[in-house]
Amino acid sequence: MKTRRGRWLSRRSFLAGTGAVAAGITFGPKLAWSVEEAKLNFYNWDTYIGETTLADFTELSGIDVTMDLYADNDELFAKLREGNPGYDVCIPTNDYVERMITANMLSALNHGLIPNFKNVDPAFQDTAFDPGRKYSMPYMWGTQGIGYRKSKVSSPPDSWKVLLDSGEYSGRIALLSEGVIGAALKYLGYSYNSKNPKEIAEVEALLIKQKPHIKVFAEDNGQDLLLSGEVDLTMEWNGDILQVMAEDDDISYVVPKEGSLVWQDCLVIPTGAPHPENAHKFINFILDAEAGAAIADFIQYATPNKAARGLLSAEYNENPAIFPSDATLARCEPAIYLGEEAQRLRDEAWTRILAA
Repeated sequence: MKTRRGRWLSRRSFLAGTGAVAAGITFGPKLAWSVEEAKLNFYNWDTYIGETTLADFTELSGIDVTMDLYADNDELFAKLREGNPGYDVCIPTNDYVERMITANMLSALNHGLIPNFKNVDPAFQDTAFDPGRKYSMPYMWGTQGIGYRKSKVSSPPDSWKVLLDSGEYSGRIALLSEGVIGAALKYLGYSYNSKNPKEIAEVEALLIKQKPHIKVFAEDNGQDLLLSGEVDLTMEWNGDILQVMAEDDDISYVVPKEGSLVWQDCLVIPTGAPHPENAHKFINFILDAEAGAAIADFIQYATPNKAARGLLSAEYNENPAIFPSDATLARCEPAIYLGEEAQRLRDEAWTRILAA
């Protein structure tokens, strides 16, 4: 099977791995709750866990993990809003963490059961969207930008214009369903978090005009479309592009000059989780230095785990596509929870874009 940098099997086969991480991993203090069945139901993005992470956790804890996948935060939110169907841990992005807190969809964490929180970089130990980390633990962070095939573009695409306002690569473009409205707002010179109806209307008109040039509004697979040659440019998460860059030297990634999204994904326990004890054990395992380093090295996203970074190579720690420069980050914005009325405004615009 094709290896990535000669060290790992294909990211598609991570469930096949059975190797254990170092025996020093701890699961936290023994809980006083009633004994749970040895199961954990994990709801996660695709290609967003280490190659052997789940097998390692099972080997060390005896807890079997079932993982289901979602394509974006909207799918996650919609599924859990109607009542938790049985998930113990999921990974929403920062603005959706705040939205889920507001909707009483998350259980408060017991920090005493997550001693590996000490491994988290102090910059991530408190946050405006979840003060005191009452409901969430940081998992990964990164940017949204443009993945592209170098041999197919006339020059590196340093602007959102090539995706959102040009026919130069007509039929060879994929846009993410999630985040495209924010990207278009940045391209037009507005805030990623705009609530202004006129600005949202401008975005709607721009994207409807551009739609004939767009091959697909992708869910969470733009990197695969790029790798297979189905598209030459895609709007994507940086780590997803870095994964395929390791498989194909003709692929690269850039954050457009207008700026973009800087995001943070978080480990949370949804309200009604059937195995809260196991959920705390799993979160604590993810925050272990060695487990966290293995995940970050495999999925190629920026880890907020300071102890894990200390175990990783300079190739990882000094990669600007993983850890952007201060100048790049200064042009980016975190998404914030805008409230249900502003969300409705965007959802309705998106519905009209798709229907056009």
